[in-house]
Amino acid sequence: MNSPQRPSARTRRPHLPECEKPPQSNPTGNDLESSLLQIFTDHNHTSLRLRETTVIETEKAKKEAARVADLLVDKVNGGVQESFVNEKRIEMEIRSLAASIVRFMKQSDQWLTATHSINTAIKEIGDFENWMKTMEYDCKSITTAIHNIHKE
Repeated sequence: MNSPQRPSARTRRPHLPECEKPPQSNPTGNDLESSLLQIFTDHNHTSLRLRETTVIETEKAKKEAARVADLLVDKVNGGVQESFVNEKRIEMEIRSLAASIVRFMKQSDQWLTATHSINTAIKEIGDFENWMKTMEYDCKSITTAIHNIHKE
């Protein structure tokens, strides 16, 4: 039996500018061959556009990833930088306090030496006063003895 022949299927073609249009097939050529050639050309153009789009989107994604990484680093470094500044400030305060402590220790030693000298001087004055009292008593005793001798 003879089956009726079907007409060849027409493929949908996107509108292409003149420079991208494939060369027209020979009207005497095979429609199947020209259809396959058209499909192949369309596939190549679509693949090229997809590749270009993929490259563009990849670059965008890389830039965005770098931006996110920079933001994260800035956020983390902000706390670290603040801690570093605080650490330096505390170290300067420690040095200042250590210098003040040394200065106060020297001053305390000087005051201690001066106090010791004053105590020694007061003791000597006390000793001198005691010696004076002893001398005064001895002088009175001698004077009384001389008076007693004269009276007799």
